Amino acid sequence: MQRLRQLTFASLQCDRKKRRTRREIFPERMDGLIPWERLEARIAPVYPKGGGKGRQPHPLSVMLRVHCVQLFYNLSDPLMEDQLYEAESIRRFAGVSLEKVPDETTILNFRHRLENHGLAQQLFEDIRDHLAEQGVFLKKGTIVDATIISAPSSTKNESNARDPEMHQTKKGNQWHFGMKLHIGTDTRGLVHHLEGTAANVHDLTPSDQLLHGEEEQVWGDSGYRGIGKRAEHAPGSAAAKAEKAKARVRARVEHPFRIVKRVFGYDMVRYRGLDKNVQRLALLLGFSNLMIAQPHLQ
Repeated sequence: MQRLRQLTFASLQCDRKKRRTRREIFPERMDGLIPWERLEARIAPVYPKGGGKGRQPHPLSVMLRVHCVQLFYNLSDPLMEDQLYEAESIRRFAGVSLEKVPDETTILNFRHRLENHGLAQQLFEDIRDHLAEQGVFLKKGTIVDATIISAPSSTKNESNARDPEMHQTKKGNQWHFGMKLHIGTDTRGLVHHLEGTAANVHDLTPSDQLLHGEEEQVWGDSGYRGIGKRAEHAPGSAAAKAEKAKARVRARVEHPFRIVKRVFGYDMVRYRGLDKNVQRLALLLGFSNLMIAQPHLQ
């Protein structure tokens, strides 16, 4: 059901604009794809109920939408607050007025609530299940791959040290410092499983966590050679067929990586530690799934 809103002077000005920017159009696209009620139901048990005297929490629907916009544009908490004051299109998407904009501390606390309860991974799974129920996922094959997400190598911080959970690795002739995002996708590029590790962890190490178990084929690039020699991928198993895959099928696993890095701008970690970054990446991959699946949705 579409939310009713009171028109303000700022919203009227926004409506009169002849040209709409990509920043205005993109949230509207996502608004129609995200299963809001399902995600809100996941968060509701750990969200303050309000009532009684004192300051009331912002509605859950508002804070979830604010959090999503923050991820769409890879914004810090202060910049997210600024955008809510500056952009009528973002306020409209979030369902807030200028008089009731969440401040940066409220935005931070909501993010921490999701992190502390491990909810981002669960929200990713809710989106995955939502798409599976609509018959979008293809279960006969899985493509596995990994990408490096860079981390600051500088020690100019409060602890005067690099993030101990990030590591250095060599790819080709170039050294990289950061983490690895490992994913398993269907043959359309829809992610069904993900894992995060330090960058120096071999692609094969978490590969058994990237399969759903119903595969008839598994595709992987040269980094997954020898997958059939591992105990969990004995000869004759689905994973043993990976080397027979064609490059054009394997290439589809690059689609979610491109969306995460180029559309959402997450080519460098924002936080120290693996868990916070993996949770952020989990929800971004959920959004990626919705974008890739859009042509297949009724």
